[in-house]
Amino acid sequence: MTFILGLTGGIATGKSTVSRYFSDQGYPVIDADLIAREVVEPGTLGLEKIVSVFGRSVLTQQGELDRQKLGQLVFSDILKRKKLDAVLDGEIRQAIVKAIEEYTLKKTALVIVDIPLLYEAGYESLMTKVMVVYVSEETQLKRLMERNSLTQEEAKQRMNSQLSIQIKKMRADFVIDNSGTKEETKLQVLDWLEKKGLNY
Repeated sequence: MTFILGLTGGIATGKSTVSRYFSDQGYPVIDADLIAREVVEPGTLGLEKIVSVFGRSVLTQQGELDRQKLGQLVFSDILKRKKLDAVLDGEIRQAIVKAIEEYTLKKTALVIVDIPLLYEAGYESLMTKVMVVYVSEETQLKRLMERNSLTQEEAKQRMNSQLSIQIKKMRADFVIDNSGTKEETKLQVLDWLEKKGLNY
């Protein structure tokens, strides 16, 4: 039976780092962010839908999605963000479900499904279990400001657009604490794999 591990966290908590550790061990990762980029490439239905809702001002001169412009629009306006989620949710969900089905048919032992908004978008029902990558909200804020060169207000705005990391931690089946060094985080992943009897 294929173990479908939903991997999530908050913005700047280090979910991508943990995802990479699983990938380094040879396990397939279905990356929702990558899928979200693929479904809005030029010529896709996803991009057409975004333009119909937000107008052509969210496109670059080359006709590609201007992520920065779209981000500025949706992070400062909850209604616009909900519109964007509604526009793209079906496209992204369909691609994720298809990928899970393909790995299940192949009888892959473990598949990681890396979804930033796993709880917010109601994906947990597709997962065997959910793992949350956790840091405190103070650490999250500091890392986000440094990583994205944001003001405190901008960073808080982005954090508030997601479910609180504390709530995600409470809802998780497994928690990876990413407050320490990268090596400490990696050891937690390897330990989890060993306990599940999944390490190579």
